Amino acid sequence: MSSPRFTVEELLTIRLAASFKDGEVGFTGLATGGAAALYATAIPLAAMQFARCTHAPNLTILLAGWSINPNMADLKELPAAEFESGLQGLECEAQMMSYPGHYAVRRGDVDFGFGSGVQVDKEGNLNSVCIGDYKKPKVRLVGSILLPEHLALFGREYIMMPHHEVRNFVERVDYVSGVGYPGGAAGRRSLGLEMGGPEWIVTPKCIFDFDKIEGRARLKSLHPGVSLEEVRQSTGFDIFEKDPERTPEPTNEELEILRRVVDPRSMLIPHPNQ
Repeated sequence: MSSPRFTVEELLTIRLAASFKDGEVGFTGLATGGAAALYATAIPLAAMQFARCTHAPNLTILLAGWSINPNMADLKELPAAEFESGLQGLECEAQMMSYPGHYAVRRGDVDFGFGSGVQVDKEGNLNSVCIGDYKKPKVRLVGSILLPEHLALFGREYIMMPHHEVRNFVERVDYVSGVGYPGGAAGRRSLGLEMGGPEWIVTPKCIFDFDKIEGRARLKSLHPGVSLEEVRQSTGFDIFEKDPERTPEPTNEELEILRRVVDPRSMLIPHPNQ
């Protein structure tokens, strides 16, 4: 998906921002690696800051569990580690010495978060641990990190998938790092999960949301220039929707705010001419 006016990353940033509410608390950590860092860290940070600059001035950005409302416009490069000097010196409203400070995760103080993995399935289960059998994996991955808490204790989770291919969108993940909707909402409750769960799966091709009663991903919107058949061929589970909506394109005013106010150095989101 490409457009002379905007990139898919700008499209996703502004679409995500529209789903946040004033007064909410959003959490993102620091992923490493080009595409993973872009989708799991940079787009979420830009989206939250865009919301703060527009309709949600009282939204709180909780970065890496300890930096509150960092000034994204001052970023000179995307941090690669949670406590590196560039992030420690970044202007923010507060820095907390304990994790996650006065936000009680188990009490539900974090309204939404962002997670990523190498596999996601039709129930929204996420895998960041291994490919293949756990005892003899083909590939050993980064580990579960904070995904169990994200998908069990946050109000909702946006699953950010930088690659949309059959090997990433599978019928059943090889290892459940974070729990989606096995057996639907009732299935989550039977596991003792009384809150949270995945809200969207965000990809370069489309956005999925969930039928939380049945416990399955459903195609919410196709990005401009992407066909339904293209998404079906790139997804390893059945897609039932026949006429999904189109992801709304950003307005020129929204792009101006994103590029000039939120991310003036283009440290987070690539522009069309980059």
